[in-house]
Amino acid sequence: MDLRLSPDLQVPKRGLSLNFDLRTGSIAETLAITCDPQVLPESGLVLEPNRFVLGRTIERVGLPLAGRLAARIEGRSSFARTGLLVHFTAPTIHAGFEGTITLEIINLGPLGLVLTPELRICQLIVETVEGEPLPAPSQFHGQTTPSGVV
Repeated sequence: MDLRLSPDLQVPKRGLSLNFDLRTGSIAETLAITCDPQVLPESGLVLEPNRFVLGRTIERVGLPLAGRLAARIEGRSSFARTGLLVHFTAPTIHAGFEGTITLEIINLGPLGLVLTPELRICQLIVETVEGEPLPAPSQFHGQTTPSGVV
């Protein structure tokens, strides 16, 4: 199933001179401080080569534990051929998750790429969970923004 890009982006601020220790703190809170929210204009936003933004899907995904379903996000192969990645790692959406899907979007290609609202940017692939799924609390459960803030 194709998922569409929401107009809500988080764009990392340029020129920051700080380091984030991944062992401590809340990633969602840090992203909210180190990124600026930006609304994608209807005309689009040019994502320059080597630029990174956080986006999210318009669609909300809910995978109840009892349903024994999980899913994963995959980028579109045609977009990948231009250098566009929509997630770097951790494409898995665990059983029990509910919310919009955050997309880690980067342009690794040589040309600027135009991102527009409602662009069919990725695919959701649903899978059956074998065994008994357990709750996996996450700071991103119920997220409604690209940075993961609820």
